[in-house]
Amino acid sequence: MSTDAVPPRDSRTPGVRARNLRWWVRDYGYALAAQRRAAFGRSLPEGLTSGTGTPIVLLPGIYETWRFLEPLARVLHDRGHPVHAVTELGDNRRPIAEQARRLGSLLETRGLDDVVLVAHSKGGLIGKHLMAFSPLGDRVRAMVAVATPFGGSRYSRVMPTPSLRAFASGDATMRALSAAVEANARIVSIYGVFDPHIPEGSELAGARNVPLSTGGHFRVLADPRVVEEVVRVAE
Repeated sequence: MSTDAVPPRDSRTPGVRARNLRWWVRDYGYALAAQRRAAFGRSLPEGLTSGTGTPIVLLPGIYETWRFLEPLARVLHDRGHPVHAVTELGDNRRPIAEQARRLGSLLETRGLDDVVLVAHSKGGLIGKHLMAFSPLGDRVRAMVAVATPFGGSRYSRVMPTPSLRAFASGDATMRALSAAVEANARIVSIYGVFDPHIPEGSELAGARNVPLSTGGHFRVLADPRVVEEVVRVAE
């Protein structure tokens, strides 16, 4: 367990509310920049698959493509790691179990073994589903998950689409993932002190939990600790 000091989680004081609002604004600025990169980027993910290090597989969040994780992918590729994008996930709206099968298919088709999954938000649920319920989960050394709603999000109940309501803690897939505790030992969960999408937080019992001293759901991907934790398990 990380011993990093983090700001208090109590959001009732005016100072904490103002701080959270600033983080929220910056968070959506980061997300908009990432979506612009997804819309206008022309490089192909195949250009990142060279390297002799531990293979890395990217798992973006809902409504995200692999390009959301592209800056992180390029840092890891520059360190010698082959980085693979599961482009079959599309913008990741399909059910978790279905997307986990697509992930498993990529591992099998490309002959990838002893991989490290690098996931954001829903991507962490997809990765854990493979690790917990598929024989192909044995091909995964570890997963570094950033801002993943392992315990669900209470906001899901009022969301307008089934793909977002699937994150409710009472959903059958979410209950099954919560009960699959053995996989947690291979997971590093990284999260901010404030997440506007996951009020419950991303702490996961039995995992290596890494709380950051900043907040947000998207911008935390740029925190240097994310690369540090991937390097820790991959190198």
